[in-house]
Amino acid sequence: MFDIFIKSFIIKLLIFNCSFSQSNFQNFINRVNSLPNLADKNAVIDSFMNIARPAGIPFIEYTTANFVYRGNVATVAVASDFNGWSSTSHPMMKLGGTNFFYFSKSFESNGRLDYKFVLNGSNWILDPENRNQILGGFGANSELAMPEYTQPWEIKYKASIPHGSIRTKNIYSSNVASTFQLQIYLPPGYDSLSSGYPTVYFQDGFEYITLAFGVNVLDNLIDSNKIQPLIAVFVKPNNRNDEYAGLKRDQYRLFFVNELVPFIDSTYNTIASPEKRLVMGDSYGGNISALISYNHADVFGNCGIHSGAFQPNNYEAFNLIVNGQKKNIKIVSIWGSYESLFSNMRTFRDACINKGYQFYWNEFPEGHSWGLWRATIDNILINIFPPNISFIRMDLEKSDFKVLQNYPNPFNSATRIRFFLPSASFTSLKIYNILGSEMATLVEHYLKSGFHEITFNADIPKPLNSGIYICRITTDSYSDTRKLLLIK
Repeated sequence: MFDIFIKSFIIKLLIFNCSFSQSNFQNFINRVNSLPNLADKNAVIDSFMNIARPAGIPFIEYTTANFVYRGNVATVAVASDFNGWSSTSHPMMKLGGTNFFYFSKSFESNGRLDYKFVLNGSNWILDPENRNQILGGFGANSELAMPEYTQPWEIKYKASIPHGSIRTKNIYSSNVASTFQLQIYLPPGYDSLSSGYPTVYFQDGFEYITLAFGVNVLDNLIDSNKIQPLIAVFVKPNNRNDEYAGLKRDQYRLFFVNELVPFIDSTYNTIASPEKRLVMGDSYGGNISALISYNHADVFGNCGIHSGAFQPNNYEAFNLIVNGQKKNIKIVSIWGSYESLFSNMRTFRDACINKGYQFYWNEFPEGHSWGLWRATIDNILINIFPPNISFIRMDLEKSDFKVLQNYPNPFNSATRIRFFLPSASFTSLKIYNILGSEMATLVEHYLKSGFHEITFNADIPKPLNSGIYICRITTDSYSDTRKLLLIK
């Protein structure tokens, strides 16, 4: 027993070499390479795997992810978001004389990526050592989640909260000459006699349900009062390439505004105004959402774009919005820095902001995947349909001056500042950095009594850095401040 203990202790010393000046993983690699005997090499590898598995594989140290594979194959490569899913560009190194392969790469501390292993140049497999998997449009992938990545709480089903109901409908379109399948979400406590509900229309709708857990997201956001109760229409395309980007895009656009919206408005208790309608989608679905909202701003006043693939038809949707007449549309867009289109999305963002659009955005260290989109449905919905705030519910007296915390907070690029004036007053609303330097003046004039909402865009006139800022509101009789947290 003592001999077994000593041998185990020695193996651990061989792995880590009692030195922390470099990574433990690199110490392990160096020790294996230094051993002449194959049995000793395999013993050290065995011990490393026993230590690494409970911690999680890929084995992560600081900002470095160490991918590992053990098996009798000639070659192994990592195919992932970070290399455009190339099967050859990132081969794994093989420890001499063993069947152990590895590949190390640094990522952002909050990064999240999909990946697979490619064996012998053609056999694509999930990482057999990684229990974390995520569904995508082409099946399951292994998931790399860096230490500061937060898994989306809102996608999980919670039995203890109220749940909305789903209605299944079919609608025939004379414009497209096709029948479309719909899943329609009605919020908990749906009231057909109330003042009405906002509506969000999802392209690739059924995938937003099955891959992005859209129904759970809606239930959880409504229950936690992060968005208004709303109706959601999940639309399944028949041929997404043709309808979202190809020869049928105009017919599909007309189906949406002339057939689908009137059907939903006549069947359910919606608020039939453009500022209460949102059309959103992913990739090509973002492309058609942009085309619909721009061409029909009188129907859809809000557009949500997940990783917009704008390249079809010589960047038709991109150019309409950037170079055409400005329309009354609020745009929320989210994309990943490991997508091939990220630079195009940055250009689109900057051009829209310069043109005067209300444009809310986030860029995350992720790829073109449902892993990104499912975790950021809330970003889009919260920006478009924030919760109703009732000052009576807050027990405000007529004499009360009230400044609410900005929403959202933390924020990326834009946030809403809300306050209540008990009487008309000259009002100043300014933004300062933590050193007290004035960064922006949002209000400097008389305001009438009542509730006011001001949008602060940290990218205008020039982008501000991440950090803490102070919002100060001053009137003839009152003054108050709030801390704003900008994270880019």
